[in-house]
Amino acid sequence: MATVNEQITDSVTQVNTKTLGDAPAMAMGSLFTATSQALSNAGLNSTTSQQHAGITMQAATVQGVNSLGAIGSAVLGRAAEAVVEKG
Repeated sequence: MATVNEQITDSVTQVNTKTLGDAPAMAMGSLFTATSQALSNAGLNSTTSQQHAGITMQAATVQGVNSLGAIGSAVLGRAAEAVVEKG
């Protein structure tokens, strides 16, 4: 059986040690990247929801003002009708 040069076995051992040593740091880096992406998406979703809520509230306010204006017109129309009928 042929023996393997000690320099080769030392090199392979060092690469294996480095790989095992780097694994936790790589795992934490992946975890931090995924967590930061999720938090960024949450912030974006919150901002978008607030913007949509503002648009909805503005539309509701406009509809309310339009309704009040329509009620005023209806009252004026009835009053004018009453004046015309009595006149």
